[in-house]
Order: sequence, then C-alpha cells, then structure tokens
Amino acid sequence: MVELRTGDVGLDELNQAGRNHSLPLEALRYPITPAGLHYLLIHYDVPDTDPAAWRVEVDGHVAQRLSLSIDDLRSRPTVTMPVTLECAGNGRALMSPRPVSQPWLQGAVGTAAWTGTPLAPILREAGLRGDAVEVAFRGADRGVEGGVDQRYERSLPLDEAMRDEVLLVHEMNGQPLLPQHGSPVRLLVPGWYGMTHVKWLTRIRVLDQPFDGYQMITGYRLRTEEDDPGEPVTRIRPRSLMIPPGWPSFPERNRFVNAGEVMLRGRAWSGRARIERVEVSTDGGESWQDASIEDELGPFAWRGWSFAWSAEPGDIELRCRATDGTGESQPDEAAWNLGAMENNAVQRVRVTVQA
Repeated sequence: MVELRTGDVGLDELNQAGRNHSLPLEALRYPITPAGLHYLLIHYDVPDTDPAAWRVEVDGHVAQRLSLSIDDLRSRPTVTMPVTLECAGNGRALMSPRPVSQPWLQGAVGTAAWTGTPLAPILREAGLRGDAVEVAFRGADRGVEGGVDQRYERSLPLDEAMRDEVLLVHEMNGQPLLPQHGSPVRLLVPGWYGMTHVKWLTRIRVLDQPFDGYQMITGYRLRTEEDDPGEPVTRIRPRSLMIPPGWPSFPERNRFVNAGEVMLRGRAWSGRARIERVEVSTDGGESWQDASIEDELGPFAWRGWSFAWSAEPGDIELRCRATDGTGESQPDEAAWNLGAMENNAVQRVRVTVQA
C-alpha cells in the first residue's frame, strides 16, 4: 500500500533527500550541466563496481549470447549526444497528498553530453529471434521495494530499444561516468523519464513477452487508486523552468530585483516533440507573452529562452510555460496521481521589485 502524506516532510523523506539532489535552478544558465550539478537519484545503493572486471551480458531470445567488457564497448563506434534527463517524480513535493518518496520540488533535471555506443547493432549482432517483443535492462543496484527483493530492472518495447539514439554510455561531459551516475556503463534512452536510463548496467535480456518486474508493473505507473493498473510512465511531458531572477531571501528563496528592465531566462524541454513555444506571465497568470527561443542543442536536449521584463515596484508572481510540437502545453495544475509523477504544472516564482 502506498503511504500518502500531507504537510511536513518526514525523516524518511529527508533520508532520501540527503542521498539525492536537485539541479539548483540558477544552474539552468549552463547549456550543458556540469556533472556535479546534474540532478541525481540513487534508487537503492551505489554498488561497488570494478570497471576492469565489468561485463554486460546479452542473452534471452537471441541466437548468440554476448558478454561485453567496457573495453569491448569503448572499441565500438561511439556517439556523443546532448540529452536532457528528468525524474518522473519531479514536482512531487508540490502535489498533495504525496507518496512517501523522494520529495522533489522542480530541479530534478539536467542536460549532459553523453558518449556511448548504439544499442541496436549489439542486439543485431546477438541475433534477435522472431518472437522477440521487449528488451529488459538490469542494473547492479539491489534493494527491497514493495516487499520485493530485486535488482533494479526495467524494459523497453523492441521498437524503442532499436532506435538509433538509444546508447550504452560510458562518458558524461567528456569524462568517465561518475560512480553515482552509473559507472562504468548505463543505458540512455533519449526522450524518456529518468527511471528508464538504467545505471550500473549488467544484463540486457531479450524477451518474448512483456516484462513483469516490479519497476514495470507496480512502480512508475499513473494510478489514482491502489487497485488501478494504471498507465506506464514513458516520455517526458513539456516543461519550462526559469532561472530565478535577482537575489534570494534565506531560507524561503523568495526573490528580489530592482525596478527596470530585467532579462528573464530559462530552459524548456519535452521528450515527445521539439519545443515550439515558451510563454511568460508577469502578473500571476492573468496574461501571457511569448519569449524568444534559442536554437536547439540537439533533438533531445532543452532549449534556452529569454524574455525582457519591465519590472515595476511591487510583489509579483512570475510564471512560464512551454508548448511542444504535439500541441501539449503545461497546465496550471497537473492531474493528481498516486505516485505524484509527471507533475509538469507551470512554475511560479515570487519576486519583490524594489524601487
């Protein structure tokens, strides 16, 4: 049963928050997020890994089993791609009631330049059997969740796993993966929420039926009731975030700026289609104006935006919202669900404009 909570964050949630961290929103200024500022979620533990002895096993419904070392993966053709990752629970702490879990506000996001080798040629080399329908990916991290003792494991439909841009990555921003980010190798599935990008990858298993592991059947599903099977969480919904302008109060993080022209900047992204529009409200959502959007870093990376605001003295609530190529825009309030996931409601930033 999911434990729901309203009000204050408990010690169990603080324990999670102490192990993980958000992107400080002022770090949105970096097109490519420095590794130490990129959001981090460690689902269970950081496993003890030895790159020299590491193997990724490829098996299941294939003609030939493969056992790949890190050197084997590095020797293959490589691709470097800027990709935005966002946790499916980003914004969880802003929903009420919320499940007892990582209490994210809005900073569970980051964009890195990931380097790795495409997965599809490896699967073709193994020889996919005609009855293959899904591919399951297992990490080395182990834990008990929902009463189930498990290795973290998720699957993809075969057509998603065979996309050219799905990579087995071994570098982040030109450096070997850090231990907390999945060293020595992790999965990268551009466009999908962060739970899909299995870290500390040890096994790739081709299946002839849908994977029924905990993380697919119970975890990461949009449900409104305990017995509701729900819909799976997949691709990232459109979102825009603003670099908080001016300077903050402590500890509330309310903002202060001087009257006059203030350049508002931020980033917008979606895993479903390219960002087509970003709007800004300087009156608490009563009216909206278009922001200028920068060129793309890549098809699966966020886009920068800017807006010149003529700030007049007073207490203001700034908002921003993004619209992607499917026509989907951020809502004022996201629909509640039991896991408090996919909360892409518009950002609200309180600002006091000083004369």
